[in-house]
Amino acid sequence: MARLHADVPASALAVFAHPDDTESACGGTLARWVGAGATVNVVISCTGDKGSSDQSAKPPALAKKRRKEASSAMAALGVESVVHLGHGDGTIGETTEIRGEVVRLIREFCPDVVMAPDPTAVLFGQHYVNHRDHREVGWAVLDAAAHEAGLPHYWPDHGPAHQPTELWLAGTLEPDTWVDISGTLETKTSALMCHESQLEEPGEWLRRVVERRAEEDGRAAGVDYAEGFRRLLLG
Repeated sequence: MARLHADVPASALAVFAHPDDTESACGGTLARWVGAGATVNVVISCTGDKGSSDQSAKPPALAKKRRKEASSAMAALGVESVVHLGHGDGTIGETTEIRGEVVRLIREFCPDVVMAPDPTAVLFGQHYVNHRDHREVGWAVLDAAAHEAGLPHYWPDHGPAHQPTELWLAGTLEPDTWVDISGTLETKTSALMCHESQLEEPGEWLRRVVERRAEEDGRAAGVDYAEGFRRLLLG
């Protein structure tokens, strides 16, 4: 059953692939939680070095620019703690390294709630195939949060075991939980506007897109604007 979720966790860890993914997937929710006093940590797995259609763009320079944009975006959301894992775009999933990194961070930050992309969401209609990096990060977080972080014999050198109580999957085709972001929609939009390298037409165009998507989720939740998630209870 779908539900509007108003509770605020004491702590949350959001793990996404590219420098602008967190804001797009759950920026309004994180801004709301930070404003309510939650401790929020964000993990950016990839550098964003291939995130451009400009043939002349230099990947190292692009990665540097995107990291700076991410810092501005996180500041806009009020998030102070950001971890960059530094994987090149398209390299996630080729080893077990990312899974171990997520386990280590879950054990370090001990979050109540972990947020990640839904790895089962692949085809969005006729016009969008979910990025491989999104799917691979999602699978890594799913395995780490649901099983490995809470079991001490997995990754025994990565700190004491910690079991998150909930895993929230964003960008899902099967949302069952919504968060009212009517009060933080503008904050989410401002954060996304920090990613200038990804915007061909920043300004009102982006604002309308963000608002329209939030309106769609809001209708499902019975509020003006919302973000939807697939919520898994792990405790």
